[in-house]
Amino acid sequence: MTAPRTAADTGATDPAAPTAAATTAVTAAAATTRPTVHAASGRRLGAAHPRQEGPPDLRLVPPALAAWATAALTLHAPPTSVVTAVALCLLTAGALLATRSRLTERARATAHATAAVLLCVAAAAGSAGLHGADLRRGPVPALAGEYARVTAEAVVTADPRLTQPRVSGNRMAPASVLIEADVRRVERAGGGAQETRAPVLLIVDTPPGAPATPHDDRSSSPSPSSSSSSSSPSPWLRLLPSTRLRVEARLAPARAGGDRFAAVLRVKGRDGPETVSGPSGPQRLAGRLRAGLREATDGLPADARALLPGLVVGDTARITPELDEAFRETDLTHTLAVSGANFTILLALLLGPPGLAQNAERRGLAPRLGVSLRGTALLGAALSLGFVVVCRPDPSVLRAAACGSVALLALATGRRRSLVPALATAVLLLVLYDPWLARGYGFLLSVLATGALLTLAPRWSTGLRRRGVPPRLAEALAAAGAAQALCAPVVAVLAARVSLVAIPCNLLAEFALAPATVLGFLALATAPVAMPAAQALGWCASWPAEWIAEVARTGAALPGAGVDWPGGWAGAAALGAVTLVALSVGRRLLAHPWWCGACALLLVLLVVQPRPLTEVITGWPPPDWRMVMCDVGQGDAMVLAAGEGAAVVVDAGPEPALVDRCLRSLAVTSVPLVVLTHFHADHVAGLPGVLRGREVGAVATTALEEPADQAAFVRRLAAARHIPLTRAAAGEARRAGGLSWEVVWPPSGGHPASEGPNDASVAMLVRTAGLRLLLLGDLEPPAQRALAGSAAARSLAGVDVLKVAHHGSAHQDPGLLRLADPRLALISTGRDNTYGHPAPGTVAALRARGARVLRTDRDGALAVTGGGEDGSGELAVARH
Repeated sequence: MTAPRTAADTGATDPAAPTAAATTAVTAAAATTRPTVHAASGRRLGAAHPRQEGPPDLRLVPPALAAWATAALTLHAPPTSVVTAVALCLLTAGALLATRSRLTERARATAHATAAVLLCVAAAAGSAGLHGADLRRGPVPALAGEYARVTAEAVVTADPRLTQPRVSGNRMAPASVLIEADVRRVERAGGGAQETRAPVLLIVDTPPGAPATPHDDRSSSPSPSSSSSSSSPSPWLRLLPSTRLRVEARLAPARAGGDRFAAVLRVKGRDGPETVSGPSGPQRLAGRLRAGLREATDGLPADARALLPGLVVGDTARITPELDEAFRETDLTHTLAVSGANFTILLALLLGPPGLAQNAERRGLAPRLGVSLRGTALLGAALSLGFVVVCRPDPSVLRAAACGSVALLALATGRRRSLVPALATAVLLLVLYDPWLARGYGFLLSVLATGALLTLAPRWSTGLRRRGVPPRLAEALAAAGAAQALCAPVVAVLAARVSLVAIPCNLLAEFALAPATVLGFLALATAPVAMPAAQALGWCASWPAEWIAEVARTGAALPGAGVDWPGGWAGAAALGAVTLVALSVGRRLLAHPWWCGACALLLVLLVVQPRPLTEVITGWPPPDWRMVMCDVGQGDAMVLAAGEGAAVVVDAGPEPALVDRCLRSLAVTSVPLVVLTHFHADHVAGLPGVLRGREVGAVATTALEEPADQAAFVRRLAAARHIPLTRAAAGEARRAGGLSWEVVWPPSGGHPASEGPNDASVAMLVRTAGLRLLLLGDLEPPAQRALAGSAAARSLAGVDVLKVAHHGSAHQDPGLLRLADPRLALISTGRDNTYGHPAPGTVAALRARGARVLRTDRDGALAVTGGGEDGSGELAVARH
C-alpha cells in the first residue's frame, strides 16, 4: 500500500511569518538520511515504499522545549537565581541517574528522560545567565546610566539597517541607521580607556539628504524625511559585519527587561564612520556577492529590483513601504526573510529531489560529479556555512542551517531519517548557542511553521486526499493551512490583524518562489566573474519576482483582505480558540460538499466584498454621500464627491494605507485635484496612498513651503508622477462635476497673520448639492480672526458643515465660530492622541451654539449626505 506523501515531498518554505505551502531545509536535508538502498530498485531493502514513515520520534521535543522556556525566563534573572537553578537541576539529574540501576525498565526510561530534560534546563540556564551577565558587567552599563559621552571602539555584528521615516506629531521623524555591535574598548572624556565586551546598539543620525534606501532610491517612493537633493547613501549603511569602528557617542540605557543590548550609543553620523580595521575575508566576500546581486538587478523593473535581493539573501533595503505593506497584508513577508526555502533549493541542486537524496539513482550535481554520500554531506556542511555568512545569521536562517546540518550529520553517519528530532535538535542547539533567540518572535514563527509542516500537514493532506482532493493540491493546501493555523495567533500578537487571503496568496506565489530563488542565486554567484551573464539571469528571475509582487498587491487590495483582531497574548489565545472551533466544524463539513461550497462562497464574498452587496449590508458608503471625513488617525483627509468614481481630496493624512483604504471603500478611481492645506506630515505623508492606482489631475498647495523637507517630498512625488503642482490663494474658484469651491485663505502674497505653517493653511468654502461646507485646515486664532474680517467673511455665515480647525484644539477664535454657526461640526483626530484633541472647551462651545459634533476617534469615518439641490433636504451623517 502506498503511504501518503508528506510535507517533506512538497518543497515548502520556512518563514519568519506564516509560510506558504512547501517544506523547509530540514525537509530536504533530513530526507537524505535513508539507509543504503538497492541500486536496481531505488528503495530501502525490505520497505514497502521508500517514503513510508513510522510514528514520529518525540523524545527530543521535551528537552528542546524545556531549554527554550528556561532560556527565555533566565536571560534577565539575578546570577544567584541562575546558579541555584543550575545546581538543583544537576543534582537532581545526577540523583536520577545514580538510582537507575534499582528501577524497573519503564521507570528507568522515565528517569533517563527526566534527567535529559533537567540537564538541558541546566545548560540553557547557564548559557542564558552568561549572556544576560554581558549586559551588566564592565563599565558600559554604569556609563549609560550617567548618559556619559565616550569614545568607543566597537565591532559590527550585523548588517546596518535604516529605520522607516514615521510621522511624529505634525513632523516626520528622520530616519536613522541602526547598527548592532560589541563594544571592545571605551574611554570617557578625562578618564582612562577600559577594555570590555558589551553588546550595544548604535543609532546613527543620517546626514541631511540621504536617500531612504542604502543602495538605490529609484525603487522607493520619495521619503518625507529626505531632502530634495540627490546625494549618495549614508556611508554607515555600507559597513560589513566584523568591521571595527571608533565612534564618539553619548551612551544611554537600553530598554529595561527586553533588549539584548547593554546600552544605546547615539552617534552623529555627519562625517561618516572612522574604521579601525576592516571586515574579515569571508565577510568581504559575502559583501561583494550581495553588492554584485544588487548591481545585476539595477536595470530591472522596480518590483523585481526590490524583491530579488530580498528573496535570495534577505536584502530588503529596496522594498518600498507600499510593497512591504502589501506583503504584510497577505502574510507573504516570509518570502523576504531568507529561510528554509532558500536552503532547500540549494541542497536540491546539490543532492537532487528530497525523496531520492540517498538513493543510488539520486540526481543533482553531487552524484553527477561522482561524490559519495559522506562527501556530499561535507559539501552540504560547507554550503550551510556559506549560506549563513552570505544571508546573515537571522533566526530563520540559523534554524534552517541547523536543521540541515543535523540531517547532513545523519547522512554522513548512516542514521535513519527523522524530521521532528532534527528540528528539536536544531532548536536545542540554537537556544544554547544564542539564548536571545528564545525571546524572538521570528524564531518562534519559524519553528511553529516548520513544526506544522512536519506534524499537521501530512495528516491533513491524507484526509483531503481521502475526500477526493488531487494529491498535489492536497499537499499544498495542507501545508499552507497548517502553517497558517499555528502561526496566525503569533502574528495577531504583533499586528492585531488576521489575513483572510494568506493561504490563497501563498499558494499562488509558491510556484514562482523556486525559479526566482534559483535564478537569483545563480546571478549572485555569476556577478563577480561575469556581470552580463548575471544581468541576464536577473532578467529571467524578474518574471517570477514580479508575479509574486503582483500577487501581494492584488491580495492586499481586496476589501476584505484582513480583519482587525485584538492584539496581545489575549488576542492570540482567542484566535487559537476560534481556529480550533473552525477546524472542528470544518472537519465535519468535509463530509457535506454542498455546505463546503456554501462556506467557500461566503468566504469569497467576505474577501471580495462586491460593492452592491456591501452597500446593502453595511450601508457604506451611503448612495448620496457628498463629503467623507476619513478616519486616518491624528491627521486630516477629506473626500468631496465630484461625480461617478471621482472626488476631490483635501489632505492625505499621516499614513498612505489609511487614506488609500478610505478611497477604495468609496470606489474613488479618479481625483481631479488634491488640495494639501499645508505641509505638516499629518496632512501630506499619506499622499502616496492617494496616488496609488488612481488618475490624479493636479496637486494644489499653500505657498508657504514649511517644513521644507515635507514640501520637497510633495514636489518630488508630483514630479515623479508628472502631476502639475499649483499654489492655492484666496479668490480662486473652481468646479468639478456638481462640486464647486472657493479658496478663502490664505491671501495672495501672504498675510501678517500667517505666523507659521498652520496659519498658512488653505481654507475652502465648498458647495455641493445645496450644502455649504467650510474647511479650515489647521488655522490658528490669528489667521481665523483675519479670515472673519476678510472680504470673504459674508459668504462664510451660517454654513451647514464646519471642518473644525486643527483637530478641534483649544486654539479657536470665538468670532469665527459665531460667524460660521454650523449645523454640523466634524473633527478629525486620533484615538488616545497626546495633544488632548479635541479640547473639551471647543466641543462645548460648538454644542452651545446648537451644532452637532462628531469626531473620527469615536465615530470612525463620517459621510455627509442629503442637502438636495436647493439645500432644503435633511442633513444626515453616516458612520463607518
